[in-house]
Order: sequence, then C-alpha cells, then structure tokens
Amino acid sequence: MSVLSAATQQQVQDTLVKDGLISAEKLKDAETKATIAKTPLLTYLVHQKIISNELLTKTVAHLTKVPYVNLSNAKIDPKILTLLSKDIAERYMAVPLGEMQHRLVVAMLDADNVQAVDFLSNKIGRPLKVYAASEEGIRQVIKQYSLSINDQMTSSIQDVTAVVDETPPEAGEETEEGKAPKKVKTIKTIVQDSPITKTLSAVLEYAAKNRASDIHIEPLEKELKIRCRIDGVLREIMKLPKNTEAPLVSRVKILSSLKIDEHRIPQDGQFTVHVGNKDIDLRIAISPVVWGEQIVIRLLDKSGTSLKLEDMGYKGRALRTIRKGLQQPNGMILTSGPTGSGKSTSLYALIQEIMSDEINIVTLEDPVEYKMSGVNQIQVNADVGLTFASGLRSILRQDPDVVMVGEIRDKETATLAVQAALTGHLVFSTLHTNSAAGILPRLLDMGIEPFLIASTVHTVIGQRLVRRIPQDDTKQQYQSDQAETEAIHKTLGTLLPQKSEDLKKATEDLGYESLPLAGQNAYTLFKGTDSPESPGGFKGRMGLYEVFEISETIQSLILKRATSSEIQKAAQAEGMITMHEDGYLKALAGYTSLTEVNRVATEDSA
Repeated sequence: MSVLSAATQQQVQDTLVKDGLISAEKLKDAETKATIAKTPLLTYLVHQKIISNELLTKTVAHLTKVPYVNLSNAKIDPKILTLLSKDIAERYMAVPLGEMQHRLVVAMLDADNVQAVDFLSNKIGRPLKVYAASEEGIRQVIKQYSLSINDQMTSSIQDVTAVVDETPPEAGEETEEGKAPKKVKTIKTIVQDSPITKTLSAVLEYAAKNRASDIHIEPLEKELKIRCRIDGVLREIMKLPKNTEAPLVSRVKILSSLKIDEHRIPQDGQFTVHVGNKDIDLRIAISPVVWGEQIVIRLLDKSGTSLKLEDMGYKGRALRTIRKGLQQPNGMILTSGPTGSGKSTSLYALIQEIMSDEINIVTLEDPVEYKMSGVNQIQVNADVGLTFASGLRSILRQDPDVVMVGEIRDKETATLAVQAALTGHLVFSTLHTNSAAGILPRLLDMGIEPFLIASTVHTVIGQRLVRRIPQDDTKQQYQSDQAETEAIHKTLGTLLPQKSEDLKKATEDLGYESLPLAGQNAYTLFKGTDSPESPGGFKGRMGLYEVFEISETIQSLILKRATSSEIQKAAQAEGMITMHEDGYLKALAGYTSLTEVNRVATEDSA
C-alpha cells in the first residue's frame, strides 16, 4: 500500500464504515490499539486481518480514481511478461498486463503516484496505462516469471549448442578463474556472456524459485539430462546436447573451487548464490559414472522454513511427548528417518524450543544448514581432522548444557554422545533408520551396551515428509471410495472416537480440530488442483511423526536386546501414534492425501 495523505486516509476510514466493512466502534478500538503499537491504522487493520489488503487497495483506488485490478488469481501469458523485465518489475513493484493503443498496460503498487509513473515510463521508454493492484497480487505475478524460465533455458540451449560446436571451452581461461574462486556469488555474477553460464544460471534460478531441494545433472550416452527434486519428487526439467557436458561440469567445478582436470575420483564442494533477495547455499557432489561425470547440487534455502514444532506437523501425543522430553536436564533425544526427511530441521526446532540466555548450546554439524543467533555452531571439516568424534570431545570441554550432534555415524561418536548424556548434558542427534523403534537396535549394532542405552535415551522420533495440499481455494473435497474407507477403518479404527460424545476428548488427545467417527460408511477427503504453482496438486511438505519415550517396559526390552518390531509393538501399546496413522489423520484433516501418505509411510515401514 502506497503512502496516503491524511485526507485520503480519513476518506478510506469513512468508506469502510459506510460500506459496512467495519463498525465505527471496532474502527475506534483499532485506532486506539494502533496508536499504542505505534502502527499506522490501515496497516494495523490489515495485519490483524480485520480487512484484507486486496479490499483496502480496491477502496483506495476507487477514492483516488485509479482503475483497479485484482491479480490474486491472475495467470499472465509468458509472452506478455517479456514486455517488462523481471528486474524492473521487482524494483518498482509493477507488472505487465498487455498492450493497449500502443501503450504498455501495467499494474502498480503506487499507481496514484504521478512522479513514480512518469519515472517508470521514462525508464522503460514507453507510455503506460496504469492500474492499481495489491502487493500480494503483484508478487503473485512476479512469481510467474520463474514459470517461463524454460523458455530462457531453450534459448540458452541453442546458444550453448552453437558455441560448443564452433569453439571448445578454453582451459586456460577456466584455470585462471579457478585460481581465485569466490565463496559467494550472485546469479548476476555467474551470468556472463557465455551460454554455458547462462544455462547454469537458468537451472539454478528455476530450482530456487520452485523450492527444489536437489538438482541432478546426469550424463547419458547421447545427451545430458537435468532433473530437480521438488517436494521430494524428481522431475526432468530439460535435456542438453552431449557436447555441453564438459564445459558445464567445468563451470560448476570452478564455482565450487574444485580441480577441473580431475575426472577419476569423486569431489565435493560448495558455493552460494543470491536469488530473489536471499542467499542459498549449494553443496556440490561430483562423481564419475559410466557416461561421464554426474553432478548433484543440494540447495540449502534457509529462508521460508518455520522452526515451530506445530508448524512442522507435530500434534497431540507426539508434541506432548517431545515437550516432556525437553524438560529433562540430561539424556538423549534422537530422530531417525531416511536422507532428506527433515531430521536436522526437527533438531533445530528442538533447539529453538529451549533456547535461552541461561544455557549454553553447542552444535556439531555437516553442514551448518541454519545459522542460529545465540547458538555456538561448529562445522565438521574432515580434511583438517575435525570429525564428529573429535569435535564432540572438544565440545565437552566448552561447558555446554545442550549438545547437538548432526549425525551419529559410527561407534566412536555414539560412545561419546552416550557419555555426554551420562555426564549431565542434554544431547540431540540423528540416525538413519526406518522407524523410531529402529533407533535402539541400531545403537546396539554400534556396540553400545544395552544398560547405557536404557539409562540415557529418553525420547525417540521417527519421521517422513509428505507433500502438502495447498490450503486455499484450489483445495477440493470428495467422498472416500470403498477401498479408501476400508483403509481408514483398518488404520484408524482404534484411534477415532466411537461415539459423538467422545469427540471432544479425542480431538484434544490427538491435536486436531475436528475428527470423524470410527465407523462411518464414507469420509470426506481432499485433493489439490494440478497447476504450475502446485504440480500434482501439492505445494510444500510437512512431517509425519512417531514419537515415544523410553518407559520401564521398553527399557527392559532394550536390556533383553529386543528387535525393533518388539519395541514398536510395546510403544504402540503405550499409546504411540505411528507415522502411518499420523498420515491418515493429516489426510482426514485436509493437509495431504491418502495416496501421498501410502507412498511415503507404509504400515510395514511405520
């Protein structure tokens, strides 16, 4: 919302009351609270969701006699987006809508500011037809620039093919760049005149804008395939000619400070790019394969991730068990799951939950994914001998209250972590197992004595990530078919309330606002709408969790060296919600789909 004069602000307030959008009493109360909060009244009304920003923009546009357009659900043709560069769109909060009578039609945030409109018109070099739009609407259109990035890629591919066919990359130039690599680059510094660098930039920007966690650059016999893992699922985004492989691999090696003439052994590196006003760390893994060198780039985007346990999907019994474990002064809290299941993010959330000036928190990570103020974070560096084990020894001499070890990979690290828990520290760490119950036998396999496990580990977490259905107007309801109904009965038969009078108790216990009854003939389920913004009807991910504490019964099972299935049964008998059950509850609540839950967490794995 642009800056308004006092007279216009008063007109807006009067109009809101006149149109019945807010009562005079509520407006006066909001004015008092806004004054106390030292916030402009209209800004306060929007932040408190008393009125929407879209409605406020429409009202202001009407009063200032500027035509208004709602861009909340607008889909702009990619060809029209090329009429105004993305840089100018972001800088001036103005997006193109088309052409009219030889004028460029744009929607602007500051549409009633004559000087701003004239300045933008001179900047573009064209006369403008201006509409007013909300900030959310304009940003929604700016996001669509990334959707047309395949066109940029296609153009880059053509340039790459032409250049590579005519002139091979100059090794001397690459070696010169490699001598003084920069640790942090921006997309603009990567993009020079070379088509190879333009292509790499387009791939990185596409991945960043679409929330990809990994980029796979895979050499085949006659071509180079590029895939992105978005919301946990790999999708092919482009193919390049085979002769682009060598210069592209060399370019990545240069940016990662790796040896460009080494093709026989794996190499690991990293660098940082700046996309959309945020830094994204990239971890590079290059490996020789049959048809060349494969590159896997892990994107560590530190923004946009909530570290609140509730926002991550912890609910009901699981949330209560974790918070009970966090109140313990010492012992171990362990998380488990496959690679990329959000284990490290869970540990950060646990740290966020207990962080205070009264305790010293030290972490040992590989890599440091989220930089947290007030936490002493150490980056593992095996090249200089700083391993998890050696680093943990050093940490214990730094007077810590809480220790986080990124991963327990071997007996030495496991032993030191157990000793730290025994000597009065609260220890967080992760292991790679299929379930929460599998953590305890895994420690036995590492050579930790059963009595040490039973006396130190007090809370274990198993987790997976499922794709989330967007919580907006695109979400659709439908009734479950016979197979889905039977699956719900089988999975949740003992958890769902049997009678309506038990609903309140069940919702409080499980942490969901509303639950169906156990014996229904059909259930209301949900699905998303397939679109460029939500491929397959999903956007973003959330966790499925199983959490249990080490009770006396489970301690006795550990001392007997029980299997993970025996521990799992005991935990379920004591009330643990499995990942599979948690997923079905989330599907009934409209957060995800049954198909997605079954893909990620089967009954056997859960």
